[in-house]
Amino acid sequence: MDMHAKASFTRMQNGTAQDWQMIGQEFLGFAKALPDRIMAHLRLLDGDYGGFPIDRLAHSLQTGTRALRDGRDEEYVVCALLHDIGDTLGSFNHPDIAAAIVKPFVSEANHWMIQNHGIFQGYYFFHHIGMDRNMRDRFAGHAHFERTAEFCELYDAPAFDPKAETLPLSEFEPMLRRVFARPVNSVYKQAIAKQAVAA
Repeated sequence: MDMHAKASFTRMQNGTAQDWQMIGQEFLGFAKALPDRIMAHLRLLDGDYGGFPIDRLAHSLQTGTRALRDGRDEEYVVCALLHDIGDTLGSFNHPDIAAAIVKPFVSEANHWMIQNHGIFQGYYFFHHIGMDRNMRDRFAGHAHFERTAEFCELYDAPAFDPKAETLPLSEFEPMLRRVFARPVNSVYKQAIAKQAVAA
C-alpha cells in the first residue's frame, strides 16, 4: 500500500498550489537522497575495465585521490571523483552526463572543466585512434582552458595505475554530501529554499 500523498491532477496544467506544495515536500526528501544515488551509480563502475589497466570505479577514486592529496577544495575533488560517472549511460558523451549531474552544485569553472574534459583528455590518445589530439585547441583562449588541461594532466591522465594510492568511496562520502546539500545554480534554487523553510 502506497502511503505517500499524491497530487490530484491528471494534466499538469490542472495542478493547484496545494498539489505543488505537496510535491515540493516530497521532492525535498528525494533530493536529500541524491548523494546516495550518486554513490550507488559510481559503484556500477566497479569491475568495469573496458580494457583499461584498472576498472572505472578505481580510476574515478584514483582521480579524486590525486586531487585531494594535491590540496584541491572539496568541490574540485568531488568533480574529479565524478568526472566519468556518465560512462555507463553516455558511452559516446560521458562528460555531458557528469556535467549535468554536477552543474547545479558547482562553480561555472568546475562545470566547464567536467563538461569538456573528454576532449582535453583526448590530447593523450586521440592520435592513436585516427583523431586529432589537438582538438582541445578549439577552446584556446577560453578562461577555463588551462584549468581543464591541468585537470587532465595532473589527475585524470595518470589515474590508471594499479599500484597508486586509491582511497575508498567512504573517504569521499562526507564531502560529496556537503557539495550536493544545496544547489547553487538551479532554476529551482529559490523554490527549494522556500520549501526548506516551510518544512
